[in-house]
Amino acid sequence: MFTLVSGAYKYFTRLDEYNVLMLGLDGAGKTALLEKIKHIYTGIPGMPMDKLQPTIGVNIGKVTMKSALVKFMDLGGQKDLRGIWEAYFSDCHAVLFVLDSKHADRLEEAKKVLIELVQAKELEGVPLMVLSNKQDLDDVESLAQIKEMINELADYMYGREVRVMGSSGADGAGVRLAVDWLYNRMVENRIQRPPMASEI
Repeated sequence: MFTLVSGAYKYFTRLDEYNVLMLGLDGAGKTALLEKIKHIYTGIPGMPMDKLQPTIGVNIGKVTMKSALVKFMDLGGQKDLRGIWEAYFSDCHAVLFVLDSKHADRLEEAKKVLIELVQAKELEGVPLMVLSNKQDLDDVESLAQIKEMINELADYMYGREVRVMGSSGADGAGVRLAVDWLYNRMVENRIQRPPMASEI
């Protein structure tokens, strides 16, 4: 009897779980964005910006959205760490690609990395959000310039859902809109990429 009740409890209390990969070059601000996401959706203050360290490996944050658990996986963006990204492709439901709009000299490198990502077979059909981060700073590439760069990659996108937005990991501008968009796209794409089951 206990087993039956326990099984029923687990069934009715489980949540759909979606995995979002946070990718981009080192220094783009992925970790700061993750801290801001956790703060926005949990109310718990994130780690102060001056205490953040570059991600070596993976940094995970979980938030509950509506009837789902969304797990954000911030992967190290240093060149010698990008080889581990592929290990997470098959279990992801969306990609949040972060661009550093303050350092125009690295945008070409980021563009090449993004092309490799969207060509990966295991990421076929996965929604993609490109965030032009650090828009709160002076002398950054404008969102219009970033959108123009991404538009040049249209032939690589293969009809996937793509959106480009501006953001700031420092003040949170654009973060909720970006995450809400990703959540809705993941739910709409659940036939192609079914969510996992997570117990509360």
